[in-house]
Amino acid sequence: MKQFKSFVIKETRHILRDKRTILILFGMPVVMMLIFGFAITTDVKNVRTVVVTSQMDLQTQRAVERISQSEYFTITQTVDRPKDAEHLIRNQKADMAIVFAPDFASKHRGIQIIVDGADPNMAQQWTNYATNVITNMPGGVVNAKLLYNPQMRSAYNFVPAILGMLLMLVCAMMTSISIVREKERGTMEVLLVSPVRPLMIIIAKVVPYLVLAFAILTTILIMARYVLDVPLAGSIVWIYVVSTIYIILALSLGLLISTIATTQLMALLLSAMVLLMPIVMLSGMLFPVESMPEVLQWIAALVPPKYYIQAMRKLMIMGVDISNVVREISILSAMALFLMIVALAKFKKRLC
Repeated sequence: MKQFKSFVIKETRHILRDKRTILILFGMPVVMMLIFGFAITTDVKNVRTVVVTSQMDLQTQRAVERISQSEYFTITQTVDRPKDAEHLIRNQKADMAIVFAPDFASKHRGIQIIVDGADPNMAQQWTNYATNVITNMPGGVVNAKLLYNPQMRSAYNFVPAILGMLLMLVCAMMTSISIVREKERGTMEVLLVSPVRPLMIIIAKVVPYLVLAFAILTTILIMARYVLDVPLAGSIVWIYVVSTIYIILALSLGLLISTIATTQLMALLLSAMVLLMPIVMLSGMLFPVESMPEVLQWIAALVPPKYYIQAMRKLMIMGVDISNVVREISILSAMALFLMIVALAKFKKRLC
């Protein structure tokens, strides 16, 4: 045990000695949380809106006031004909037009929404927001209710996704680079011929990154709650339990990459190719997996962050019980066990 502690202290000193790495490890979560929380956001605000109506009766006036009072839309102009609204949109003087039928007051229906569809995702969001605002009017025929995220803030979606991405990148990438660095310097052979068993050496090298991962997890959760005002509706204990399984999976993947790579550059490139693109594109971080072609959905089923992000959204935002994330936990545990067995099997006592 004394030798094991010595190896852990040695690896910790290697990490702490590299100030740039420490800055990246703790600076990256903070910067990404601020960017995704405040800069890169899909929240709808200040959409330039044109109202089209031939008569401003009381019912129409109430609808227009409700739209203008929301933080999502800014009424820029009122016109008589839909063609005039389309002209304003084509000239980039408006983003959306809401057309009220002449008999809107009597029938409480007859609304058309004209949207600039150059960005289809934003156009769909503007339409949904406008529909929600209009249909929730007093006396409206539809009363929409949004569960878990009534303000429709994108931070609720991004925080679990950032957690999944950062924990995977930090654990897998840094672990693989750390072990390969020992190979490049020739010190791994010295370690492997020492009295300590290879398994203890591997564990000693990943322990500091395990602690770092928990520090990053805690940092993100604190920022999410007190900076971005994202609720932690579920049990903190279960959030850490699921995260522990995911971190072990990421460390096992990093160990597996280290058995394949021969240089730090190769380890970095493998980590980037194997982790970064699938996480961003196929985990549901930015795009819903259900909307993808079936082939990509099958590929996405092999991406571990997909299940972790799903579990975190359920635990953090929805506040569900652990029984509702048993499927995600089972898949992550099976993946972690598989990767650990394969990585340890490939790890040789003597380097070729």
